[in-house]
Amino acid sequence: MKFVPAGVVPFVALLLLQRRPVAGRALLVTGPGCPGHGLCRSNVQEQTRRQVALLNATAQDLFSLYLKCQGEPFSSETEKLCNPSSIFFPAFRVNRTSERKEVMVAMYKLFAFLNASLGNITRDQEELNPTAKELLDRLHNTTKTTRGLISNLTCLLCKNYNVFQVDVSYGESSKGKSAFKKKQQGCQVLRKYVQVIAQAARILLPHLSPP
Repeated sequence: MKFVPAGVVPFVALLLLQRRPVAGRALLVTGPGCPGHGLCRSNVQEQTRRQVALLNATAQDLFSLYLKCQGEPFSSETEKLCNPSSIFFPAFRVNRTSERKEVMVAMYKLFAFLNASLGNITRDQEELNPTAKELLDRLHNTTKTTRGLISNLTCLLCKNYNVFQVDVSYGESSKGKSAFKKKQQGCQVLRKYVQVIAQAARILLPHLSPP
């Protein structure tokens, strides 16, 4: 399994990057530091909680709809074809007893990876299933929520901890792969996402409570 090595990505550069599709490449950009607290909304913590809750509540439905749109053999051989054990996915080893800063950094890595992966999956589905409007709409909505969440995590890390650079690893791009392999990679990533987002939602709530 190949994946792009980690890169140190300043937050402002990543926020600018989110305005165009990401194909699993880490940017190596230098920056002066946090841009200031003007980046934050007044309700940033509550908004972050709601975004994670929304992603968690919709993850399983997105995965199920994805399977349905890929057809056979994905619908009948899900356990075999969508097993995520062979793909790269960022480690998420924090728990409720971890320090808040550690949790925020882990969340940022997770959703930066997911944002890039959703870009790959959406691009592939626009090519392979251009008439699957419901699936494409859900992929676009999930990406939009993920980008908003990254923006809020950027704010919280800068404002509370003066953290403005994080090592972020992105998975393998699906460009150049066969249609079957593209479908399988999306299936594996989304299945792993369902598992990890549930864990993230359980851990995040106490860490976003007022200090």
